[in-house]
Amino acid sequence: MSELYVGIMSGTSLDGIDIALVSFEGQQAALIGATCLPFPDSLRNNLLALCKPGPDEIQRAGHAGIAWAELAASGVRTLLAEHSIDASQVSAIGSHGQTIRHHPELGFSCQIGAPALLAELSGISVICDFRSRDVAAGGQGAPLVPAFHHWLLSSPQTVRVLVNIGGFANLTVLSPNQAVSGFDSGPGNVLLDHWISQHHGEAFDRDGDWARSGTVKDEILSRMLDDPYFQRKPPKSTGREYFNASWLESILQQASETFDPADIQATLLELTARSIAQDVFTSVTDTADIYLCGGGAGNGWLMQRLEQLLAPLSVSSTHAVGVDPDWMEAIAFAWLAWRFDKREAASLPAVTGARGKRILGALYPA
Repeated sequence: MSELYVGIMSGTSLDGIDIALVSFEGQQAALIGATCLPFPDSLRNNLLALCKPGPDEIQRAGHAGIAWAELAASGVRTLLAEHSIDASQVSAIGSHGQTIRHHPELGFSCQIGAPALLAELSGISVICDFRSRDVAAGGQGAPLVPAFHHWLLSSPQTVRVLVNIGGFANLTVLSPNQAVSGFDSGPGNVLLDHWISQHHGEAFDRDGDWARSGTVKDEILSRMLDDPYFQRKPPKSTGREYFNASWLESILQQASETFDPADIQATLLELTARSIAQDVFTSVTDTADIYLCGGGAGNGWLMQRLEQLLAPLSVSSTHAVGVDPDWMEAIAFAWLAWRFDKREAASLPAVTGARGKRILGALYPA
């Protein structure tokens, strides 16, 4: 008997809320439908501001969480209506919420999203706060999706590397008969989006065209790659608390060469591509198939650079293994809710560094 779950994910790119309606049966997950709701400018700006210290944070976070839940609930209702499914037919919503601070080294990771209000507005039980239990057990609380990758996409014959490129990039290494490895390699789209927004007022660099027009500045790229994060061994995770506008500005202030803004966009794309490729080759000692997902998989120039840097390894999107790259993470949070309902562990200590496997999530009944 199949079970229906909704997965909701909004990541560090802060572009909107991804919502997936998923059916689970045995060891199979089937995407029934999905939608993405862009953030209104006011909500996006508030969420972005909450990623760093500021005045009246508690009240602003409360208002942002309510707005987030209202937007998510409207998307859930619309998605269910499109597929003629009543809320009573859905077992639960797995809601990631919106991360505003991620400090596992201090013992916490904070996501907002008013889960009680989301349950009230949708009429569906909400399972949320998936990171806290892993952090309490000494883990990074991230990345969480490698456990889903392992469940859905492991191959008994082939090494597979899943590369999710959202605001930040994370890798999952699936090797037959070996423990799963997964970690954040570093920035994905976050600095690229910031730079084009600052100079052109665009939310993102469509197909990487602006980056393609520039010239990579080797001195600046070298300073970026010298950051200690890129030399750290897993488990590791990162976020806007570390790689942000201030980090970029500190690098640029040290530059001795002149540059055009397009050159910095080219250099930032190269940073994303090189840091991913470096970690793939560090993690994989044999042949492997590389599968990309997340918003970065739609960046044609980034895809091309990864294909060049990772040659002779095979590089394609997760379409090749039957998963739409745009919805991988939303599906994963539906899966996390499904695992919670079964009271089955959904964490991988080898990935997060926790002391053991844990059941992840907290329940807000409808």
